[in-house]
Amino acid sequence: MRYQDDFTVKGRKELKHAISQVDYTILKNKLKHVMKLDTNAGRDGRYVIRSVYFDNFDNKILNEKKEGYFKRDKYRIRIYGNSSSFIKLEKKSKRNNLTFKEKCCITKHEYEWLSIGEIEWMKNDQRLLIRELYIQMSLYQLKPVTVVDYVREAYTYPYGNVRITFDSQIKSSFRNIDLFNPDLAMVPVFDPSQMILEVKYDEYLPDIIKLTLQMMDRRPDAYSKYQLSRMYG
Repeated sequence: MRYQDDFTVKGRKELKHAISQVDYTILKNKLKHVMKLDTNAGRDGRYVIRSVYFDNFDNKILNEKKEGYFKRDKYRIRIYGNSSSFIKLEKKSKRNNLTFKEKCCITKHEYEWLSIGEIEWMKNDQRLLIRELYIQMSLYQLKPVTVVDYVREAYTYPYGNVRITFDSQIKSSFRNIDLFNPDLAMVPVFDPSQMILEVKYDEYLPDIIKLTLQMMDRRPDAYSKYQLSRMYG
């Protein structure tokens, strides 16, 4: 097994801000002249993301986030538009100020197995990320703990591999992990008059994007949708 820090992709820089609806409208009208909408977006330029996050009885992942560890890993399973046709297991890692992401596809049945603690099938799976998660679930008793929904609007720019997203309507199921239930009870966990702006890029942020973002008089903050979802339990 390879070392945990031997990532197969380069780290990316990631900035997050909470912005008002007014700021969103102004910034969106600027961005659309220099960036392209994500090809996964619907007719209105948006799509729904649903993720289930892993943690343990001691809230290991949540506490590492709150305490600002420079080295931490977070596991989640993600679907789009409440559909089970495309399911991703993702590992999102922080090393100092860089973000790394690894992912693989899983099936609905595989999620259902691991959600009830049936994980022995993962031990010798051909997918490396599945085997890594098996070790984490075995050593630290990680398990799915909460579902988070939000609406995303995303823009891309090829130079610098820039991706800018606006996330709104952030909701949590608290302790219910019925990922594929379209009627899953969800509770808002973020001010509806605001949204989260994320700016992600590789080695550099092109000047044209910097100029577009200059209207943002905001201090970068470490907003985490998982942390927001655990505010009340």
